[in-house]
Amino acid sequence: MRDRLKDLISRIKKLTYDETSELCAELRDYIIDVVSKNGGHLASSLGAVEISVLLHRILSTPEDKIIWDVGHQAYAHKILTGRIDEFQTLRTYGGISGFPRTCESPHDAFSVGHSSTSISAAVGYAVGKKQQNKNNTIVAVIGDGSISSGMPFEAMNQASQIKDLDITVILNDNEMSISPNVGALSRYFNNLRTDPIYIGIRDDVEYLISKIPAIGKNMINVLERVSTGLKTVIDPGAFFLHLGWDYYGPVDGHDINALNKILKKVLKIKGLKILHVITKKGKGYLPAEKEPSKFHGVGIFNKETGELGKSSSVSATSVVSDYLVELGENYKELNVITAAMPDGTGTKKFGELFPNRYFDIGISEEHATTFAAGMCLDGLIPVVAIYSTFMQRSIDQIMHDVALQNLPVVFLLDRGGVVGEDGGTHHGTFDFSFMRMIPEMIVSAPKDIEELKDMMFTAVKQRLKPFSIRYSRGKIAYATPRERKIIEPGSVDIIKEGGKIAVITNSYIVEFAQKGLEDIDCGIYNFRFVKPIDYNTVKKICNMYKKVIIFEDNTVCGGLGSAFLEECADFEKKPIIILKGIPDDFVEHGDQNILREKLGFSSNSIRNFMLSHGAEIEKAY
Repeated sequence: MRDRLKDLISRIKKLTYDETSELCAELRDYIIDVVSKNGGHLASSLGAVEISVLLHRILSTPEDKIIWDVGHQAYAHKILTGRIDEFQTLRTYGGISGFPRTCESPHDAFSVGHSSTSISAAVGYAVGKKQQNKNNTIVAVIGDGSISSGMPFEAMNQASQIKDLDITVILNDNEMSISPNVGALSRYFNNLRTDPIYIGIRDDVEYLISKIPAIGKNMINVLERVSTGLKTVIDPGAFFLHLGWDYYGPVDGHDINALNKILKKVLKIKGLKILHVITKKGKGYLPAEKEPSKFHGVGIFNKETGELGKSSSVSATSVVSDYLVELGENYKELNVITAAMPDGTGTKKFGELFPNRYFDIGISEEHATTFAAGMCLDGLIPVVAIYSTFMQRSIDQIMHDVALQNLPVVFLLDRGGVVGEDGGTHHGTFDFSFMRMIPEMIVSAPKDIEELKDMMFTAVKQRLKPFSIRYSRGKIAYATPRERKIIEPGSVDIIKEGGKIAVITNSYIVEFAQKGLEDIDCGIYNFRFVKPIDYNTVKKICNMYKKVIIFEDNTVCGGLGSAFLEECADFEKKPIIILKGIPDDFVEHGDQNILREKLGFSSNSIRNFMLSHGAEIEKAY
């Protein structure tokens, strides 16, 4: 398959329409084959194959810039830009990323992973093109989900205020079926409005009118307003027209002939343009076409049947999913908010049972937080469930709209710590730090199923302050079921005491430490709260031990270790304190267990680290 693909790619600009369709089929087969073995973002990339192929057929990267939003759509782009063999290593440790990265290829114009950034980056490139008199083409490819966020509209609004920018935005709409506008009438208007003769006549008329003494410029303004008014009546893209962007489409994104023709025409037109392309998520793979959300971000699966691999362990997300329903039954004021991730955050079940108290507000994390603040002020109990990495986008709102008013909003931060194959853009390795700096915020990281439920119960029951509960992707440690209890913020769970060295940690690392240090004479303390931290417990630990080693799946800058050091800063007697967390850097992609081993968080790594620092194996009597 790869040999055939290489042959087609080498002559992509000379392919006939039939050969181009063949290339698209080859690409889909190859993407399905690799993702079935490695996992990845399948449905979106399958839907964008024709867009990728035709952009590379028409443009010449890396001189021309294709800026992919999020990167879920960019697998074909990766293959087409010299990474055919490397694509076999997709998302594996040491292999290529699942997202475009500028350090990986000059054809990747912008590193992405979070959504809604492409148009802003394109505006930046366009300004650079203008100031440096370059003649290249700049294209941003953005999905319909991403464009619903606020950032693209901020970029579009700014672009319209800068003279002579030349940007093409491809709106890849894969959520709705092929519109009735994809037909004769739509093609007619597209042909008319992209025709060089029509554009030339329009420009000539405007030039002549502008030369009429005294009234020429005013007439041009009137004509522009009339033109916009007429377009508003007949044009489905009226909204974009009012933002100062010309709109073309919609066009069938899987019709090679039609898409190729309109792309060529639109790319030749100077100015700000949006081409609306309708695609089918999961195109070419029936299981993904039937259940696109299931195959959006997928693990290993059987490509013949579409059956996903199953985990035998209980995940933290599934625990949250079930317990949110229980809380919803007991607290009628409880409302759940998520930002376009109902499945990933485990909130979908709550939404099905309590639809009037469930809000998926799309890719709008900032809005989610302020929305929750308004709810809270009116007596409701808002729970905001968002991935740790995406919550970064809402720091300002958490700070000023929630914490400044001391509102007891509950934040459920899924995917805390290293998440695995999605890599640097998705690791949740900063939330201890950014949540801890926010006044009034309670920051927690429960170690097992029961402690996670207790944290949620405490946050909802007490409603004292903003409350952040962070948990990792995947398996969570089992604990014997018990009645729910309030956990006092700041309290420390003492696992064991003794020896000369203390281990301080939280979350899943507690279980790993217990296993790795089972026969080691040492103390193990579960600091389930990163904020507040109990001053007396810190003082006791500093008095008892010669060394304190703090393991945390968070950057060392401002995390649990920093919190501990701040508490004991004025102690006259202090042990040697070693911070074993994420280095001040971004973690690469790779299997979650491999990354934890490399970072020193596995049971074996913790044991070896402790022994190297003088911990002793307990003697049997």
